[in-house]
Amino acid sequence: MDKQEMLNKGQEALTPFETQNIVTFVKNLTLKGAMENPWIIGLFTILVFYAVIKRSKAVLAFLFAVVSIALLIRFTLPAGEGNELSLSSTLPFAFGGLVIGGFLIYFLFIKSE
Repeated sequence: MDKQEMLNKGQEALTPFETQNIVTFVKNLTLKGAMENPWIIGLFTILVFYAVIKRSKAVLAFLFAVVSIALLIRFTLPAGEGNELSLSSTLPFAFGGLVIGGFLIYFLFIKSE
């Protein structure tokens, strides 16, 4: 295999990672799509291993916040465009957000090792 063939194969392999393709992907990304996307799940898995190995409280807190807020939005707020917010859907979201925030404050500022 000569250099030109290797360059062409490398260019074809890296085409999905062009800036315009990434921007389009992020613009069209939904919450459900993000929770099912293997690239995002893989990135979070790598971050979890990094946080555990380095014992980084900040990275673990960030991962907990992102995952818990995504799950909170997915399970408490209405999914369709025609659905309006009601008190029965907003209260669990608000109290869930307070619980998540309280846990993060306790974990980052109050609890000491």
